[in-house]
This record gives sequence, structure tokens and C-alpha cells, in this order.
Amino acid sequence: MNAKHVNAICRATESIFVNHFGVEVKPLKPRVQNSEVSSNQVSVILGINGQLNGQIICSLDVQTAKNIVGVMMGGMTIDELDDMAWSAIQEFGNWVAGTTATELSKEDVIIDVTPPIINEGTSKYRSSKLFITVPLQTQIGLLDVHISVKEEGQ
Repeated sequence: MNAKHVNAICRATESIFVNHFGVEVKPLKPRVQNSEVSSNQVSVILGINGQLNGQIICSLDVQTAKNIVGVMMGGMTIDELDDMAWSAIQEFGNWVAGTTATELSKEDVIIDVTPPIINEGTSKYRSSKLFITVPLQTQIGLLDVHISVKEEGQ
């Protein structure tokens, strides 16, 4: 995996927290994951196609998901993840997708991103592909960004 691609994806996700949610982001120590990636309790799965191919999985706990939805809803307190809340989490995934495409275009990489798929519940994703996980600590919770992308033809 190319570090500039991983960094662009991380910049995209960080900018959503800073620009849309108005919270600071502290990236924690990245780690390499070979065989499995945890969904935590909620995850947003995005496929990447084009000059890069692979996946981005954003995983978070239920409270962080509620906090994100609350900020998206103008500061509301969210007690449960209902249909509207799940729609907001999916829209968060769209924001990650669009911002990632923009950040990668600054690196002269053109991609398409699939519509987000939301996973509810604790599970593990297994893959033969290598994932770089970058934890992002914010005032509204921890988000793990799991990245597995490679250049077309590799």
C-alpha cells in the first residue's frame, strides 16, 4: 500500500470531523492487520474502484454512532439508532466516500466509491488482503479507519 494513498484517506475522514462536526481529531498509532478487522458495533463499508481498488471500513461503537448522528441532527441527543439514525450513518459514509475521492484526486488518483453498506453488530471481517488501521480519537468518540487499497494492476 502506498503511504500517500493511506494518508489521503485519513485526511478525508479527519476533515469531516473538523469541517462538518467541528471537533478536533487526534490520529493514534496505526497498526497493520493481516487476517481480520473488527467491526466494533457499527461499521460503514466502502468499496474503491478505479486507479485504486480495495476497501475502506470505518468502525465505531454504538455511542460514537449516536454522537455522530446527534451532531448531524443539529446537536440532538440520540437515545437509539432508529431508521433515521441508520440513514444518517449511511450519509456519513457518503461523506467519507466523496471526501476520499477528492483527496485522492489531489494525488492524481481517480476512483469511484461504492455506496456505503452499514453493518450493525459486533463481527469480524476476514480477508486475505492487508489492512492498515488508523484510529482517530475525537471528542465524540473513537473511529477506526481500516484501509486496504492497491493500485490498479498490482
